Amino acid sequence: MPAKLRFGVLSTANIGLKKVIPAMQQGEFTTVVSIASRNLATAREAAKKLGIPTAYGSYEELLADPSVDAIYNPLPNPLHVPWTAKAAEAGKHVLCEKPLSMTAAEAKTLLQVRARTGVKICEAFMIRSAAQWLRVRELLGQGRIGELRAVNAHFSYFNVNPGNIRNKVETGGGGVYDIGCYCIQAARYGFGREPRRVVALIDRDKQMKTDRLASAILDFGTGDSGPGHAILTCSTQTIGYQRVHFIGTNGRIELEIPFNTFPDRPARILIDATGDLTFSGITTETFAAADQYTLQGDAFARAVRDNTEVPVPLEDSIGNMAVIDAIFRSAISGQWERPEA
Repeated sequence: MPAKLRFGVLSTANIGLKKVIPAMQQGEFTTVVSIASRNLATAREAAKKLGIPTAYGSYEELLADPSVDAIYNPLPNPLHVPWTAKAAEAGKHVLCEKPLSMTAAEAKTLLQVRARTGVKICEAFMIRSAAQWLRVRELLGQGRIGELRAVNAHFSYFNVNPGNIRNKVETGGGGVYDIGCYCIQAARYGFGREPRRVVALIDRDKQMKTDRLASAILDFGTGDSGPGHAILTCSTQTIGYQRVHFIGTNGRIELEIPFNTFPDRPARILIDATGDLTFSGITTETFAAADQYTLQGDAFARAVRDNTEVPVPLEDSIGNMAVIDAIFRSAISGQWERPEA
């Protein structure tokens, strides 16, 4: 393997152009060597702007390029699995944007693809490579807040543009797919096990039909350390806000900006060891400014180089999608639904 994992990018999606590609160009173990669009002129324009050596007018041409080791797939949600599978069949490792699929059943089809091709496939939850989240896992494992009992997560923004891909049902738009997946990931990450049942309430935009406000309760049952619940809310039509709380028997951990940390500002977590409502018992841990997308790319590249597990393996992604499926089913049935991973 070359010193750096050589990425090709499928599509000129904004998240790639504005966040992921520039970040991976700064990576210790990653570089971006090509980009493809259905429109060659569009690909060439993006390549010129970002200093990418090669542009292609089709995704197939990029997959056939022997100089590409891995694919970054930021295509619309319904195209994640089809093009991840095609990339894997072409012998390319794949870093695919979240949500990995539209359903858990669809995500499961990639298990056979991975087994057959032997490539690495990773869902791009960049938070899983971020220092503050790795520290949270360490603190929970150390019992810093006692036994974890509850996770509260909120993620929202305001976007009513019908032309925006996040507001189009046919391209997998809506809050649960776009940002609710992070809240689910946070709860599962904290408890380290799967919820046994889910109940949810969803409000849909009357014109766009996308879910604009969704809340869910996840029942993690009684594990070795006792019961666990998570309460999650996401919205595409309320003021922008995000926060995650991990609440235990002896303390709590609060992530100040859990998901969209700034690459040029330190991140902070707050640890409350007393429950004093004057907040006198809170200590703060600060993490040096870092680009989560750079960290994600390097973590993925190391997994490829060392043949170790990727930050978010398919099994984890299937578990997350199973909860999303259950949320949508519960919003229709009005009943508790069991995630079927």
